[in-house]
Order: sequence, then structure tokens, then C-alpha cells
Amino acid sequence: MALFSSLTPVFIAIICVLIGVIRRKTNGEKEKRDSKSKHPSRPWVDEDLKDGTDHPLEEEEGDEEWQGLEENVAHVPFTGERYSEAEMIKRSQTFYELLNKRRSVRFLSDEPVPREVIDNVIRTAGTSPSGAHTEPWTFVVVQDPDLKHKIREIVEEEEEINYKKRMGDRWVNDLKRLRTNWIKEYLDTAPYLILIFKQVYGRLPNGKKKTHYYNEISVSIACGILLAALQNAGLYTVTSTPLNCGPQLRVLLQRPANEKLLLLLPVGYPKKDATVPALTRKPLEDIMVVL
Repeated sequence: MALFSSLTPVFIAIICVLIGVIRRKTNGEKEKRDSKSKHPSRPWVDEDLKDGTDHPLEEEEGDEEWQGLEENVAHVPFTGERYSEAEMIKRSQTFYELLNKRRSVRFLSDEPVPREVIDNVIRTAGTSPSGAHTEPWTFVVVQDPDLKHKIREIVEEEEEINYKKRMGDRWVNDLKRLRTNWIKEYLDTAPYLILIFKQVYGRLPNGKKKTHYYNEISVSIACGILLAALQNAGLYTVTSTPLNCGPQLRVLLQRPANEKLLLLLPVGYPKKDATVPALTRKPLEDIMVVL
């Protein structure tokens, strides 16, 4: 009895230590759960805008599967233009001055634009480089008034939710300075809408999936060339990325599941009373580093 009574404090101490360890473990797991639950969600992120390049295709495709190109692509002689230094400087300066006039214009006229011009600027965009020459882009040109209005209805419905619920106060306040909101009149008035879809994968003649490497980057480069081509032709646009509209627009335009909407461009001439924000661009020394 005396032995038991002498050991009682030891047992109590051990039990207290065990209880403390269990509590710390329980609290730690609770904190982890709480931190996960408190992690800010990003409902405004559009799934279509995520690059699927790093997601491998199904194992059945196989790394060695034929991807569509000839085994030995023929190489042909190449001769490029070569200008004098003075001509190079002149051409580069002239092209800069042309592109520096490019502005995002939200007030577009319904004045008709020659269809051949649209064909040519998209041909130009199609000269863009792409990963393994997969050319993972689809340019959907919409000119039908009823279809344009349906696109506007889808975009405005989702954009109103974006502005009021998804985007957050900081984003919305930043856009207020530019006087933009979810009303997109230009989707009705612009003579053309160009919707650029990235093909996250292609299809081989046997029906299996074809890898489209760097599809997001490839299509983004093509979009940049398209913007330059539009500016060169005297046409104007505003780069629109209507968040969370991709699936509905894909169904409306009857595009396949492998295509994801990347950009929507209303294209036309500016209205006579069109205005743009008085913005400036960063000087060269702020955007270039020479080592």
C-alpha cells in the first residue's frame, strides 16, 4: 500500500504528460483544418484560363505515340530580308510609333468592316510560332447580330456576378478608375467579334489525343500578333477575358470540349465620340534590363 501511494504521484505525472501530448496533437490538427478552411478561395479564377500543358495525357496515348508530323520533316533553304542599319532603325521606330498608338477602345462603331481584312489579320495571327508546330488555336469570327447579342447576354450576366461577388473590392475599385463595368455595349455594336480558343489537345487520325505543347503560350503569342495586325489595318478592339463565360460560349458556338476560351475581341472602328483613359506607358528603362 505504501509502495502504491509513493508511486501515485508518478502515475499522475505520466498521465498529465500524456494528456498534454494528446491535447497538443489535437490542437495542431485543428489548427491545420482551420488554416485550410480559412485559406482564401479564388472563385473568380476561370478554369478555361488555366494552362493544361503540364497535365499529361492518358497513359494509353504513350510517350512514343505518333503525333502527326512526318518522322523526318524536310528542311528547305531560308533567305530572310536583310536591311542596312539605318533602314533597320527607321523600320523599328516606325513600327513602334504605329503600335504605340494602340489603345483599348470600348466605344466601337457599327460601321461595316471589309471581311477580307478580318481574313487577312487572322491569317497573320496564324503565322505565330507554336510548341512543336501544333498550331493550337481556333479563331471564331461572329458577325451575325443575333449571335452577337446572345454572346453579350451571357457575358453581361456572368460579368455582373464577377463585379459584385467574385472579383473583390480591390479589383473592382481599380477598374472604376478606367470607367469600366459589366455593361458591354460593344459586343452588339462591333461589326465583328473574334473569339480565340486554345486547343488544349488535338486529335490524331486514329482518334487518340494529340499533345499540344505550351498551348497557352502559343495562343497568347498568336493573340499578340493579331492585335498588331489589327492596329496595322486601322482597326481597334479591347482585350476582353470574360471570366466564367467560356463553357456557355463554347456550347453556344458549338466548339468541341478540347477548346477553351482565352480571349474575346470586339473589332471595328471607334465611334466618333469615343474616349479612352489618359494613360501613359512605362519608359524603356523601366521595362528593359541590359546585362
